[in-house]
Amino acid sequence: MTKRTTRSLMAMKESGEKIAMLTCYEASFARVMDGVGVDIVLIGDSLGMVVQGNNSTVSVSMDHMVYHTRCVSAGVNEALVLGDMPFGSFHNASLAMGNAARLMAAGAEMVKLEGAGPMIEVVEYLSSRGVSVSGHLGLTPQTAHKLGGFRVQAREKAAARQLLRDAKAVEDAGAQLLILEAIPATLAAEVSTELGIPTIGIGAGAACDGQVLVLHDMLGLVERPPKFVANFMQENDDIESAFRDYVRQVKSGQFPGPEHQYS
Repeated sequence: MTKRTTRSLMAMKESGEKIAMLTCYEASFARVMDGVGVDIVLIGDSLGMVVQGNNSTVSVSMDHMVYHTRCVSAGVNEALVLGDMPFGSFHNASLAMGNAARLMAAGAEMVKLEGAGPMIEVVEYLSSRGVSVSGHLGLTPQTAHKLGGFRVQAREKAAARQLLRDAKAVEDAGAQLLILEAIPATLAAEVSTELGIPTIGIGAGAACDGQVLVLHDMLGLVERPPKFVANFMQENDDIESAFRDYVRQVKSGQFPGPEHQYS
């Protein structure tokens, strides 16, 4: 595998090759993921739940994200390193720029921020100043309390139309990637067709340009995983084989199956 860049991700979308992404929080797992062909490693603020043991992601600080980004980037040679902007770190342009710079200094090659609306201006500000940005729409975990919990989004027609408008606005603002979480598969397919940038689904069906899962979920370490999760340790003897199987199933279109998507 050659070094993954924003340009190569675009080429993958254009050629129809699926993009395989996993979350990662430290160097050892990062080396294994990198070695089996994971295209993007995401240092997710999900670490607040799966590493720190909290019930949401809002406890994660910039210091936490910088530390874990530095750890992960030390284990990566070929995958693209994507760092999450935690809650409260990007709610105005100057704040976002300073925090994005911290993540990039720690090794992130792209930063991810949740939401649209006023966040569109932040995406534009960052991207116009040399920062590669990924958006995140649908279920946005940082605002799960406001959304009424961790639940499927955009099932109603009006909400679906708004999400499509938001996705186009994120792209127009300069984002180079878009995460779609917990939305109907038909809507995710429409967004993926309408956008020129790659889409990465998590509970968004198989039509997205790629897939992402949380590391602990796909290793079967979570007691009640979401519907969109598959346990890749069930049919594999070790973690490296589980990662390799995940990449294979994403690339072949075997994962996610109909049982992992929402209508």
